[in-house]
Amino acid sequence: MTKRIFTPRLVCALVLAGMAGAASANLTKPVYSTAKDQVKAMFKAERDNCDKLSGTAKDVCVERAKGQEKVALAHLEYQYTGTQKDRNDYLEARLEARYQVAKEACGDKAGNAKDVCIADAKAVHDKARADLKASKAIAEVQNDQMEAKLKADYQAANERCDALAGDAKDSCQASAKARYFQ
Repeated sequence: MTKRIFTPRLVCALVLAGMAGAASANLTKPVYSTAKDQVKAMFKAERDNCDKLSGTAKDVCVERAKGQEKVALAHLEYQYTGTQKDRNDYLEARLEARYQVAKEACGDKAGNAKDVCIADAKAVHDKARADLKASKAIAEVQNDQMEAKLKADYQAANERCDALAGDAKDSCQASAKARYFQ
């Protein structure tokens, strides 16, 4: 079992990042740049704290700090852009960070025990990657389904507008376009 090292600054940063993610608000360029610099500095300090350890504990500590930095930066990028690609990159970074730490934790084992440990870490990683891939596919299908529903609803609303004339018809069509995102 590895020991997790959390400093008050790390806990605070993770809480703030979680709250910012829950708000789903895009960051401004100055806020993004400042936050990025702070994340890099904070995780450099975390990696430096790992120097107090030795052996596998040190390796795990360094790998955990590197992984947390990559995840924090990917999450920050997603908060800045809000794109689906950056969201996927963030989720991928989380998977990869967990996998690298799990592999590094196998370092103090030897022989078959080490092989089993690495195989277990790989299996967990591969299952999580498959789940992520399935989630992406489901989200894509749901998006396509929503677009089809909106298009059908718009066409029906537009047909109802055809019964009107003049300004009423124009107003009805504008309302339908706005309501069904056409």
